[in-house]
Amino acid sequence: MKPLKRGELIFYYGDGKGKSTAAFGAAIRAIGNGYNVLVVQFIKSNKASGEGRFFSSLPNLQLYVGGSGFVGIMNDRKSIEEHRKAAKSTLEFASNALKSGKFFLVILDEANCAVKLGLIGIDELIAALDARSTTTNVIVTGCGPEEKLIEKADIVTEMKKVKHIYDQGYLARLGIDF
Repeated sequence: MKPLKRGELIFYYGDGKGKSTAAFGAAIRAIGNGYNVLVVQFIKSNKASGEGRFFSSLPNLQLYVGGSGFVGIMNDRKSIEEHRKAAKSTLEFASNALKSGKFFLVILDEANCAVKLGLIGIDELIAALDARSTTTNVIVTGCGPEEKLIEKADIVTEMKKVKHIYDQGYLARLGIDF
């Protein structure tokens, strides 16, 4: 086995639960080893989530919540243009952070969904990933990435839904889903 001389690019995707949770587990591991971590959330809109409240108490972790909220669900009344503007601004912030070399790990939470929803372009996301510092590891979560993103990745894990309570009409629950 040989050591990797650059940061890894990891994708957690799929229709199953656990993508962000897996990424947050990696953040805890990195922080536990004294590394700086940045979590950039593309879809969520405030720090009132369970992870937001928890992350604000952690040393070495910065949380940037740049989204305008869930798109087209959970009583969303914002225009697609408002969501697009927030996602583009979030990508600009993430891109600068990725280049900075200040973070051992950057999590781009729901960035794949931002691409799928047309909020940011795939080429814009690829440019940000390609321009990252060689010392920065990146985890991208969300729905399925396009093939050219999978080709760039070092690790790709699909979370597959077998059964989900949402399919029975239940909403997301505080403490379990956010």
